[in-house]
Amino acid sequence: MAAFTPPPADAVRARLLLAGRDEFAAVGLAASRIERISAASSSNKAQIFHYFGSKEGLFDAVVAQSVAETLEDVPLDTDDLPEYAGRLHDSYARRPWALRLATWYRLERQDASPVEDVVVANEAVVSAIEHAQRAGVVPRSYRPAVLLALVLTTAAMWSTTPAGFEPLVRAVTPARRRQIVVDAVAALIR
Repeated sequence: MAAFTPPPADAVRARLLLAGRDEFAAVGLAASRIERISAASSSNKAQIFHYFGSKEGLFDAVVAQSVAETLEDVPLDTDDLPEYAGRLHDSYARRPWALRLATWYRLERQDASPVEDVVVANEAVVSAIEHAQRAGVVPRSYRPAVLLALVLTTAAMWSTTPAGFEPLVRAVTPARRRQIVVDAVAALIR
């Protein structure tokens, strides 16, 4: 009889992150269940605690990974903020869990210490916008952090529309939704 060979640690961790992402995006942190995450990842509860310390630790790791993936997928382009917003809109359309995780994080972890990776990423983006404003590439109509918030909110608007407005969203083609985002950010920075 062959001896059991455990899966590589990175593979187990990756499966836990993926299962956690799906569970947390669907129901948030409070309603999520470690048992469902364990089953979906073909793992066990002990592995969650081993790799992440707690369900909250797994949630924070999932959020940090989602932010890192978004930054990698859509690097900031201060030379063309409207197109950056369009690419961010595209990323949210391809990766709907990213905004859901961000919403759950804001609702359920606002009193916790912020995920350091998220803070560092936001500071870097705000700093890049400030630098672009000083260089005259981006107008100074808004403070850098406010401008970033406006761009992010505009890029996410179609993905965060309340369920009651879903028929209105479906009435606008995906290409037109993207163009509206691009045009709105262009108008914002004129």
